[in-house]
Amino acid sequence: MQALATLYEPISAELEKVCVIFDQELSSDLTAVNELCAHIRHYRGKMLRPALLLLSARACGKVTDEHLTLAAVVEMVHVATLVHDDVLDEAELRRRYPTINLLQGNEAAVLLGDYLISHAYHLCSSLHSSFAARAIGSATNTVCEGELQQVFHRGDTGITLEQYLQIVGRKTAALTSTCCLLGAHYAGAPTEFTAALERYGLDVGIAFQITDDVLDLVGAEEDTGKTVGRDLEECELTLPIIHGLAHGEEAYARELQRLVGSGNGACDRIRVRQLLESTDSFAYALDAAARYVESAVTCVSDLPRTDARDALVCLARMILNRDR
Repeated sequence: MQALATLYEPISAELEKVCVIFDQELSSDLTAVNELCAHIRHYRGKMLRPALLLLSARACGKVTDEHLTLAAVVEMVHVATLVHDDVLDEAELRRRYPTINLLQGNEAAVLLGDYLISHAYHLCSSLHSSFAARAIGSATNTVCEGELQQVFHRGDTGITLEQYLQIVGRKTAALTSTCCLLGAHYAGAPTEFTAALERYGLDVGIAFQITDDVLDLVGAEEDTGKTVGRDLEECELTLPIIHGLAHGEEAYARELQRLVGSGNGACDRIRVRQLLESTDSFAYALDAAARYVESAVTCVSDLPRTDARDALVCLARMILNRDR
């Protein structure tokens, strides 16, 4: 986290203001609501999406009050998806803390996620321009489509690489892309810089999700800080598994298909890892993530050389070395 804090130095003061806006927006006159929202602070974690928005703004000129508001908005949307995901996954850990659904049950968690979304749009409506509301609304729609597509393909051992990339591009990268777009747009950046940063955010989001999927298979809860193995339990086929099914011998593929297609892989995660390691499927997935990272770096190469631009480059490359 120290390395991440160093990358955030160009926007550290602004990130602190974003956290204040976030907390103030969610403040209620009801003690029960405030207690739940206090626990939400543990979900904020790396603050990647606000950081992407603010660094994009800084790389294109300066950070304005509108950027601070929007950074709080995108973090609310993101945290809402995490709260809802934990319900769907029956997860018990998030950022090393118990999840809302574990502490207060699914009903409270779902309602809290809805509360976050409603406040995100309430806060977004305070801006004079409707551009952000339309962009965030579109991104949220896309995120939901990606999640629905992922549910549709659960247990589908015939899922293609293209379908997988459609899912991660929608459920994760749509929001990171929008963060960079908003940062550039509200900084008054020229069209070519705005488009480049939007693409940067898309590539970063895809790379981040691929590495997240690898960590769900090989990571340890004490390192990741969240419940692992949920993709196997939910029969969700991610890039290493798709590669393994396509490149293993017949008997191997049959065993892997049986494990991941029925949810049994969650009970025998070690065996799934052995099978995937034998086909270099983890290396394949990380190589794919690396290509998206380098594409992201290329996207911002024409931006003026600033601390913020350099931070965006380093942030993209750091994705390949994350353990949580």
